[in-house]
Amino acid sequence: MEPLYIALDFESADAALTFLQQNQLQGVPVKVGMELFYKEGPSIIKQLNDRGNPIFLDLKLHDIPMTVKRAMASLASLKVDVVNVHAQGGSEMIAAAKEGLAALENPPLLLAVTQLTSTNQSMLEEELKVQAPLQEIVQHYALLAKNSGADGVVCSVKEVSFIREVCGKQFVTLTPGIRRQLDEHHDQKRVATPFEAGKQGSHSIVVGRSITQAENPLRTYQMIKEELQHGQQSIH
Repeated sequence: MEPLYIALDFESADAALTFLQQNQLQGVPVKVGMELFYKEGPSIIKQLNDRGNPIFLDLKLHDIPMTVKRAMASLASLKVDVVNVHAQGGSEMIAAAKEGLAALENPPLLLAVTQLTSTNQSMLEEELKVQAPLQEIVQHYALLAKNSGADGVVCSVKEVSFIREVCGKQFVTLTPGIRRQLDEHHDQKRVATPFEAGKQGSHSIVVGRSITQAENPLRTYQMIKEELQHGQQSIH
């Protein structure tokens, strides 16, 4: 698992690849999400592979188990490093996703999304009619994911410490919703700084606009990576 993935939230392959090239970010780990993958398809993955970029393919699969199993087999053939599903799909679906990846000699890591970082307690209660505390829901999904064969979870930084308590320190925690101290939060509700992510025990973080909209993306990437690693060192 790479420590830092840049979220390539661009409208086209040309825009994403131009950004990486112009800012001397060839070969850095990247996250390809729905916006870019649905526009460009597998070709964007091949182009990034050809340039040496480790890839987290963030499509958050959530469907019946057999569909997810077959979809994962297809995605794994693209030679990505990390894939994910929604933990809400349940244990059978997560296990099927793992089985779909198993055909490869070196399959990608499988992560399960606990709750999106745009979710908060009031949304759970008022819109989804889930009355349990958000922390309890996330902890339950994390343990469900681990017991179903997932290698880790996608979660908010605020949930890393208690996921480590129930799932162990080796269970991967990848955390989006990362903002530097003075950055805007945009549509994220549960956010944290890179240092806080490291201090809480995040194995890896995803950062988008804080890097892609920075005046100097390469320097910002390096600073965020250093800040994360300083936080990680502080817990030992």
